[in-house]
Amino acid sequence: MQSMNFRQLLISEMDSVYRMAFHLARHPDEASDLMQETYLRALRGEKGFELRERGIRPWLFKILHNAFYTKLDKAKRAPTLVEDLRHQAADEEWQSPPPCWDLQSLDWEHVDDRLKSAIAQLPEHYREVLLLWAVEGLKYREIAEIMDVALGTVMSRLYRARGILSEQLAVLASEHGIVVDTVEDTK
Repeated sequence: MQSMNFRQLLISEMDSVYRMAFHLARHPDEASDLMQETYLRALRGEKGFELRERGIRPWLFKILHNAFYTKLDKAKRAPTLVEDLRHQAADEEWQSPPPCWDLQSLDWEHVDDRLKSAIAQLPEHYREVLLLWAVEGLKYREIAEIMDVALGTVMSRLYRARGILSEQLAVLASEHGIVVDTVEDTK
């Protein structure tokens, strides 16, 4: 692949990569660092890249996923100062994504804050699957490749993520006139 075409493909996915990095890291500075690491690794891996049917996006998300979890593993092993713990607790509050995002499947700017909060509170492995599927529009197989898990694991995590959100957001659903089917006791 010609170097210019590869770089154009990389640039075309910057918004999507940053959006996913932000959802993983939950902080703009850390998301920027993750994005830089992702693009650095992508540029280093240009020779091994093969353009597939769904383009460069799944490949970039795989790199992003690996960079994020590598960073988490390193952070877990690093010594932590008590002062750092206080700052970390203050930073863990969910922040709204930057308004410049070009969201495709889900218009994040119009998502109710309760839904944003519920998504932010999901365990990482559920949140990542949900966002790759709902926001980025990836297929189950692509998500499985990115996360290096079985297809059934992706389906299970997505099912559980939606179940958790459903329980947490029953009130929001009723406010918007969404009727949730319930099984009534016939006794």
